Amino acid sequence: MRSAVPEKLLRLIDEIDDHGHASLNQLAVLTTWFVPVERPGTFGLWVAKRAAGRKGKTIGEAGALLNEARKLLGITSTRESFLHRPAPQAAALLHEQAAALLVAMKPHACRPLLLLQQGLALYLGLDQGPEAAGALAAVFCQHHDPRLGETLCGPSRTKLFDVIDFMHRIEAFEEDEGR
Repeated sequence: MRSAVPEKLLRLIDEIDDHGHASLNQLAVLTTWFVPVERPGTFGLWVAKRAAGRKGKTIGEAGALLNEARKLLGITSTRESFLHRPAPQAAALLHEQAAALLVAMKPHACRPLLLLQQGLALYLGLDQGPEAAGALAAVFCQHHDPRLGETLCGPSRTKLFDVIDFMHRIEAFEEDEGR
């Protein structure tokens, strides 16, 4: 069933266009979209895939772990598989490795690794519910601007459009499954 939440996110993008930024708190509207029990885990997996798909951006141990994540999550050089779901045991091991590496690094030193770890936690049910999914969406969409701190601003627009696209794809898939 189609919801009005994507349209609310479009209005949030308009606010960014008009004022240069918007409050992260406005993403709370997403919690209503994440109420169906399967959506938070699906979103977590999608975020994990997006984080791992940033090939070549991260080096060292974190880069090697992201390379491993791409293989496990079914990401090829040309596209990601929307429906590919990794085995829970393998995803749990990857989650543990990412969490351990993040502890060894400076907090938030590797944003893709952080998103991978948090996305897998949601996929595996370690974090649960609409609020956890909404919090992950905020981490995914936020951008640090030295003048404004952690906020939604220009670079957040693309991520918000990506979230809207994800929502439309999930809603269409759910409609097809309901037929």
